[in-house]
Amino acid sequence: MYQMEQVLVKDHLPQLGEIPDPPKTLWIRGNLPPAGQKFLAVVGSRRHSSYGKEVCEKLIAGLTGHPISIISGLALGIDSIAHRSALNASLHTIAVPGSGLNDGVLYPRTHLGLAHEILKSGGALLSEFEPDMRATPYTFPQRNRIMAGLAHAVLLVEAGERSGTLITARLTSEFNRELLVVPGSIFSPNSAGVHQFLKLGATPITTSADILQALGFDIEAGNTISHEDLSDDERAVVELLSVEPLDRDQLIAKLGKNASEVSILLSTLELRGIITESLGLVRLL
Repeated sequence: MYQMEQVLVKDHLPQLGEIPDPPKTLWIRGNLPPAGQKFLAVVGSRRHSSYGKEVCEKLIAGLTGHPISIISGLALGIDSIAHRSALNASLHTIAVPGSGLNDGVLYPRTHLGLAHEILKSGGALLSEFEPDMRATPYTFPQRNRIMAGLAHAVLLVEAGERSGTLITARLTSEFNRELLVVPGSIFSPNSAGVHQFLKLGATPITTSADILQALGFDIEAGNTISHEDLSDDERAVVELLSVEPLDRDQLIAKLGKNASEVSILLSTLELRGIITESLGLVRLL
């Protein structure tokens, strides 16, 4: 199931050749994205908070429709949330596990089903390890350098002060890639590592538009919404928000609908990357 092959990095993933000591070949199962695709690596804590999960899902949902491939490590926590969010947003996604790619050794075992979903969707699994190589403590830092080297930008969602995720963040800076970080609560230990990199000049991310801008997309051109693709109720929401951001109560009053109906409308528009909700206000992306 899902044929595996070994490919030359210089021919298929030339950006990886820019890092120190790049691999000459990688094993691949599945399909790489078309030429010209942007690569966004998403990393974060295995023991994420509900805030981290929600942020990861919303930011990736807002990238829908753009030529972006989401890279992560197939691990527990933010990695798996990033892959699933990419699948939900119909974005290409690449998993880079800390093991070989054969089903018998793929790590973690609990995400074998997720790996197959990625392949079924047209995504890919990548590894520089031999197909039957089992995960070991040293394979994960080695894997992290592949993720950072592949990416045009790396998004750090949550990380404790001593999180292994910080290895990827450090390599991102060393490889001259764009490091993007999601600010968190000053009271949360999951934000300590993230805030270290904010102090060092990483780019703070609060909306999907921030990510698109960091990846070089023309935000103004991308904000043109085709009303033909919207229902009458969705169009009414967009027209109200084109004037100014509003809170939910204001939208309920202006639309003349109940709270449940408006909540469904907003969730649909947010999943399509048309609106975002933060600090109590709903606004267009």
